[in-house]
Amino acid sequence: MPALDHERWGVLTARYSQDVPRKILALDGGGIRGLMTAQMLLELESQLRDRVGGGNEDFRLCDYFDYIGGTSTGAIIAAALARGMSAQDLLDFYLDFGKTAFTKRNLFDRWKSLYYDGELENKLKDVFGEDTQLYPKDLKTLLLVVTRNKTTDSAWPISSNPDAMFNNPEESYCNLQFPLYQVVRASTAAPVYFPPEVIEVDNGERYVFVDGGTTPYNNPAFLMYRMATEPAYRLGWKSGEKQLLVVSLGTGSAPVSGNDAEDPESNLLSAASNTLSATMAQAQVDQDMNCRTIGRCSHGDELDMEVEDLIPKDKNGERIPLETDLGRKFLYLRYNAELTAKGLEKLGLGDIDPGEVSKLDSTDGMPDLQRIGKALSKQINLDDFGSFI
Repeated sequence: MPALDHERWGVLTARYSQDVPRKILALDGGGIRGLMTAQMLLELESQLRDRVGGGNEDFRLCDYFDYIGGTSTGAIIAAALARGMSAQDLLDFYLDFGKTAFTKRNLFDRWKSLYYDGELENKLKDVFGEDTQLYPKDLKTLLLVVTRNKTTDSAWPISSNPDAMFNNPEESYCNLQFPLYQVVRASTAAPVYFPPEVIEVDNGERYVFVDGGTTPYNNPAFLMYRMATEPAYRLGWKSGEKQLLVVSLGTGSAPVSGNDAEDPESNLLSAASNTLSATMAQAQVDQDMNCRTIGRCSHGDELDMEVEDLIPKDKNGERIPLETDLGRKFLYLRYNAELTAKGLEKLGLGDIDPGEVSKLDSTDGMPDLQRIGKALSKQINLDDFGSFI
């Protein structure tokens, strides 16, 4: 690989100059349901600490994963991990964050958005620092935050890759100059829930951002694969089952039954509240499918009755050992739950109300979201990571 410019890469130069297999962690959006993700990361960090971190209490997920990215609530988690936060500190933050971020606006203002962004913004400033940016000096690993620029009506995945086209520090539009808390806040500006975020660049242009979950990349896993390997993104990592690992954590799929033929017209209020959740759910399935067909899936629930889980098997229905290279572009693992009565029953959590935990803003459902995260954590087995352990 070409030598990295130390002036741009700074403290990360030595790490990313090495020609070694790379590891990606992708985190879905999903509002307060990110608490499930935080709970799973606690188990993942614990297992990795024992297997690759030598039991060192200072081990962090940013020491293992070379590129961490997320959308909306996943962007909060990704940024915290990229800054070097431990999984336990992240979980504690989320328990507090959920109670403070979702503060109802007064009735007069509620036609704009349900929640006031002040508590959320202050919390992000406290965690990331008001002056923290996306330059290598402020991060322990590469970071991707998925946003949507409403001004240009396009998805804006903001990467901390120092060599990316829009990260040239000599240009006024350099994305690395943005305050980290503001980039994360932009990714979490879910329509109906939070007001949009306005970001101004040095040349005076101002852009309006809304939730990254309103792009096709609520599940950013396949996007991160592309941005890591496609030469146009100027990172140029190698692809291959033993060269690239993608671990994807979801916040639960929550399908909502629609109208039947006897009553085809939707109630407007109901439609508005369900649209964002439905959009994110459908997009995440599509991205998951992309990863399982281009990459090699070694863990993941059944997608549907036709394709099942797409984990490669031999003619006898037995899983093909990971030692056998099938020529796929990367090794892929997906952890997610179906937040329906049937899905929760499968996890041994049939007592949980699926309607409550499916909401993006259910602070009352937080204890149950933790329970779901703990149940999913039991699926984490580092043997599924193949040669990356």
